[in-house]
Amino acid sequence: MPAVPPPLYALGAALVQHRLAGPTSPSLLRGAAAGVIGAASGTLIAGSIARFRSRRTTVEPFQPAKASALVTDGPNAITRNPMYVGMAGLLLAHAVGRGSWAAVLPVAGFVVVIDRLQIRPEEAALQDLFGEEYAAYCARVPRWVVR
Repeated sequence: MPAVPPPLYALGAALVQHRLAGPTSPSLLRGAAAGVIGAASGTLIAGSIARFRSRRTTVEPFQPAKASALVTDGPNAITRNPMYVGMAGLLLAHAVGRGSWAAVLPVAGFVVVIDRLQIRPEEAALQDLFGEEYAAYCARVPRWVVR
């Protein structure tokens, strides 16, 4: 498993966005759109964490083998990775607010890095831990938001 916490990847992407976009002030429309996207993304993250806590299982991304339950409801019924989708959404909200197409590039970079370095090892560990239950979950719920 990687040693970099996923929120640090998101923070790094946000800093790159800031550099790419330069100094900008959001228009009312961009600010509102960014606010809606950001609120939805934050809700996705918080809702997923709440579901994990209610099931008394770990949200620790570095040791997925410590999971005591497979969470498949709430935000996890929409995407297998609502916390990462939420982080990508926060980055998208930042790009929209800054009004920069170039600021969307780090969003794509974040998705690729998290998909390859974090999600795939997590999925392998969860498959080993939960077997057929996890395979059935993967068959019905996409890794991101769409298949």
